[in-house]
Amino acid sequence: MTKHTGSCDVKEENCYHVVIIGGGPAAVSAAIYCHRFDLKVLMIGEEYGGAISKTYLVENYPGFFETSGYDLMEAFQKHYEFFKIPLINDTVTELKQEKEHGFEIHTSGGLHYKACSVIITTGTKYRKMNVPGEDEFHGRGVSYCATCDGPFFRDKNIVVVGGSDSAAVEALFLSRFGKKVSIVYRREKIRAEPINITRVDCNDKIEIINNTIITKINGKEKVESVEFGDGTIFPTDAVFIEVGSIPQADLVKDIGVKLNEKGEIIVDKYAQTNIPGLFAAGDVTDIREKQVITACGQAVSASYSVRDFLTENFCLD
Repeated sequence: MTKHTGSCDVKEENCYHVVIIGGGPAAVSAAIYCHRFDLKVLMIGEEYGGAISKTYLVENYPGFFETSGYDLMEAFQKHYEFFKIPLINDTVTELKQEKEHGFEIHTSGGLHYKACSVIITTGTKYRKMNVPGEDEFHGRGVSYCATCDGPFFRDKNIVVVGGSDSAAVEALFLSRFGKKVSIVYRREKIRAEPINITRVDCNDKIEIINNTIITKINGKEKVESVEFGDGTIFPTDAVFIEVGSIPQADLVKDIGVKLNEKGEIIVDKYAQTNIPGLFAAGDVTDIREKQVITACGQAVSASYSVRDFLTENFCLD
């Protein structure tokens, strides 16, 4: 490759060796490693912490036997703040590839930055059921975050929609507050980890309603019931939706980044996309395991790839 000598002048205030877009575990891990490579680093994240910060129980991150996602990300925050790595709380609205200096990043706050390389760590957003009443009652009984809204439904009847491990964990958390928690799942058995299936089965407050779908959410000022596929009206005060997630990869579509059929960014084992200088890590990629630890590991690979890319293309010493 031809080296772009002097084309990415990181001495400029708004120009960086690498801009990391995102604010979750992958973003922080990449930022720490890139900083240790003596690179000028900037993180831009719409919301610090990512999806894991809304998870009430984390038991599989080494060194933390039992913690909340919020506390885990608080520990991450202390780490990157120790190195004085800047984090801008803003939304990236446009990412442009430029021949001379790499990339331009524009934000909703009207700011723009230049970068020799970019790491995308934008994660996922919640998936909707797309049934009548879901949007209407969002914030009035419909929620996608148990840790955010669970305490509002003390001694109430609660429905959790979904059959994943996340749905089981949400139900277990909500059972601390609710009078009764009903997991509604469209298949025969929920797909949670064995330890969480056992916990659900042993919890007197939780019931599982299998082979059932919700076709409508009813109410007046707030949620009052849901309607099942067979027409049954099931009374409830809240509906917590945990039916999967959608990768937030729209930002890279216009510059030709390859995505798979799920809309995830395709990367190789070094976290490289098909666009030179553009890397990705975490849940937004096609990595199979959507876990904090795998996001962090993939971000480390991305950081090494950034260092190699800059050394070859921008005369990094």
